[in-house]
Amino acid sequence: MYIHINEPTETISNKAAKVWRISNTIGHTIVLIIIGALLFCTERFDWYNWVGIVLYILGGFFILSAIFSIFIEPVYLQRTWRYQVDEEFVQLKFGKWEQQHILIPMEKVEYVRTEQGPIMRRYDLYELEVGTTTSNHKIPAIPADVAKTLKAQIATYAKIRDKDSEEGEIGA
Repeated sequence: MYIHINEPTETISNKAAKVWRISNTIGHTIVLIIIGALLFCTERFDWYNWVGIVLYILGGFFILSAIFSIFIEPVYLQRTWRYQVDEEFVQLKFGKWEQQHILIPMEKVEYVRTEQGPIMRRYDLYELEVGTTTSNHKIPAIPADVAKTLKAQIATYAKIRDKDSEEGEIGA
């Protein structure tokens, strides 16, 4: 039996590319500083010549990787991310070259939570995590108001109860 499921249409925030660029820039800068420090130590302490050659090659590859992950990858990720939430499924679809389309049945959802790091806080974005018994899936870079609404909507559809509020209601 074939069930027709519409493609997800909701998009993540346009600010996602900025957040990913900042995050990737910080990570790549730290690694390049470490490679630079090791190159300095190679010259200063007369390490073997092959160590310096390997570090220069690694640095070159890492600079190419930085160019891709800072300037190209965030734009593709932001443009290809789609999600949809309805009473039956949470749908996730992402990827340009290797496209993934994930369907999470509401009966399998065990928890839903939001996360926000310091860079995402600056841009007022959240990452929504939907967990099942065997895995967890994340929807990145959702605006704060949408994330809170979506979290409540998924919890309602999946019939997730907040244990803290139930304990307080029994004693009242």
